[in-house]
Amino acid sequence: MDLIRIILAILLPPLGVFLQVGIGAQFWINILLTLLGYIPGIVHAVWIIARR
Repeated sequence: MDLIRIILAILLPPLGVFLQVGIGAQFWINILLTLLGYIPGIVHAVWIIARR
C-alpha cells in the first residue's frame, strides 16, 4: 500500500499525504509547499509516507 501512496505522492503530492494522514496540519503544509514548488511538495509527501 505504501508503494501506491508514494506513486500518488509523486503525481499529486497532497493526495499522497491525504491518504496517509487525512486532513490535518501536514496536509495543509504539503499544499503550501506544492504551490511554492512542485519538488518540495513531492519531497515532503514522500517523507511523510516513509516516516509512518
